[in-house]
Amino acid sequence: MKSEIGIEIGTAADAQAVAILVGELLAEIMDAIGVQAFNFDLDETTTRLTDFINREKYFVFVARNDSDTVVGFIALYESYALYAEGAFGTIPELYVRPAYRANNLGLRLVAQAKSFGLSRGWTRLEVTTPPLPQFDRTLTFYEREGFAISGSRKLKVSL
Repeated sequence: MKSEIGIEIGTAADAQAVAILVGELLAEIMDAIGVQAFNFDLDETTTRLTDFINREKYFVFVARNDSDTVVGFIALYESYALYAEGAFGTIPELYVRPAYRANNLGLRLVAQAKSFGLSRGWTRLEVTTPPLPQFDRTLTFYEREGFAISGSRKLKVSL
C-alpha cells in the first residue's frame, strides 16, 4: 500500500524531526566524499533550528507520511543582493529519506519552495549542490527543475 505524503510549513515543533534529517543528510554527504566536512550535534541543531523558525530567519517545509513521520524537508532563507535585483531565496538543505526518493517527493518540495518564493516576491531561488562528481545526480535533479549553473563555486571562511 502506497502511503500518502503531505507537505506543510514546518513549525518549531518540527525542529527535532528536521534536525534528525539534517544529521542523515550530512552523514550521507560525508560518507560519499570520505571527509569529515561537518560537525553535527542533534541538540544544538534542534535549538538552532527552533530559534531560526521562531525568528522567521528560516522557512522549512516538511513532508509527512501517513504515520505523521517527517520523511523529508526543504529549508529556505531570504537574502538580498543587487545582482539578484532584490530579495531572493536560498535552499541550504533539501533531504528526502532514501525509501521515499522514488515518489517525486523532492520535486514536490522544490515546487513548494518555488511557490513560497513567488508569494514573498523573490526574484530567484539559489542552491549549492554537494561536491561533484559524487553528487552528479543531485545536480541533474536541480537542472531538471529549471536551475541553471551560475558558473560560481561556493567558498567559505570560518570566523
